[in-house]
Amino acid sequence: MSTDPGPDTRIRCPWAVDASGSTLYRDYHDFEWGTPLHGRDELFERICLEAFQAGLSWITVLRKREAFRAGFAGFDVEAVAGFDADDVARLTADPGIVRNRAKIDACIGNARAVLALTDTDLDSLLWSFAPEPRGRRLRSVGDVPAITVESTAMSRELKRRGFRFVGPTTAYALMQATGMVDDHLDECWVPRR
Repeated sequence: MSTDPGPDTRIRCPWAVDASGSTLYRDYHDFEWGTPLHGRDELFERICLEAFQAGLSWITVLRKREAFRAGFAGFDVEAVAGFDADDVARLTADPGIVRNRAKIDACIGNARAVLALTDTDLDSLLWSFAPEPRGRRLRSVGDVPAITVESTAMSRELKRRGFRFVGPTTAYALMQATGMVDDHLDECWVPRR
């Protein structure tokens, strides 16, 4: 953990400091990451963004987030599930997003998988894997896991239901991003939610 509080005197998790001076990481860390998120389309967006992030830095996704929202109809599940070959061609030609055909196809397929849920809804399904809150926050970045029993179970169930690009590491990143787990470090200023 960095003890340099930065210009606003707040101590943050070390990954939230962007050397370029951009506030994207900081604002995402302070106001979104680790905050409980509910809602079908909101959670679908996060599944898609986490999938697009695989193999890239999160800042890349944050910088392209508005273009992703525009390209994927605001992550409206019904709209994305209806995308066809013309939409795939449009997206693979869009320099504003990550133009990975497999990830684009996965996002469309995942929208269809959301609509295919009959025994539950996406919100309930995902949150059913949220572990009990820790008694206290972790002390260092090295203490933060990449995979947990819960993320492995979530990944397995999502794959069973037809979702793609949802491995255990991506599932854990989704759990962090949506507040299912609180991985803000002990010294971080962000209050427990």
